[in-house]
Formats: sequence, C-alpha cells, structure tokens
Amino acid sequence: MMMMMTETMTTEMQACIDACMNCHKMCMETMTYCMSKGGKQMDKNMMSMMSMMRDCAEMCMMCMNMIMGGSEFMERTCMLCAQMCDRCAMSCEMISDDAKMMACAAACRKCEESCRSMQMMTA
Repeated sequence: MMMMMTETMTTEMQACIDACMNCHKMCMETMTYCMSKGGKQMDKNMMSMMSMMRDCAEMCMMCMNMIMGGSEFMERTCMLCAQMCDRCAMSCEMISDDAKMMACAAACRKCEESCRSMQMMTA
C-alpha cells in the first residue's frame, strides 16, 4: 500500500526525513574526515568505526526512502535505523575530544530519537 508523500506526510515524518538526511550527511562527512587523518590513526578500531558510519548513512537513506514512499515497512525500518544510529553515536562518542566525531554523534542521536518517535505514531 503506497501513500503519496504530498498527501499524507505528517510533521513527524518530515522531521524524521530531515534528521535522517542530516545524519547521512554527517556520517559521510565524518568518514571522509577520518580517512583524511590516515596514518597511525587508521587502526582496526577506526576502520570498524568508519564501517559503522557507512552502514548508518546507508540505513538513514533507506529510512528516508521508506517514509517518502509510504512503505508498509516504514516503522520497522525506522526502528532498525534508530538502533544503527545509537550504535554509531556510541562509537563516535568514544573519541570525545574530537569536535567532528562529537558532531556526528549528535546527528546520530537526533536521528535515533526521531526514528524512535515514528514507532509511537503507529502505536
């Protein structure tokens, strides 16, 4: 069952799309930032964190698409997105002395909260 974006888009849905878009952007920018640091900083933990950022960014994109398309799987996608954003934020927060990592964590936390609120909409 497909709903048209312009016909039934709620403010909560739009807020979730916006949060997902920002989180996607921040994860991609932070991955590029991490790659630019390179050298000794590029250890196994950093590679794992960058992989989490990539996965989070991809999930945010999928979540936006599900919401905009009115997918029947929107709620489940939002819940998975929230879990991935939480994991990514925790990973970024481990480098608390780096402003870029903390900005990424903040975007992930905001997206997590917005995606979780989507569950309440359908409850």
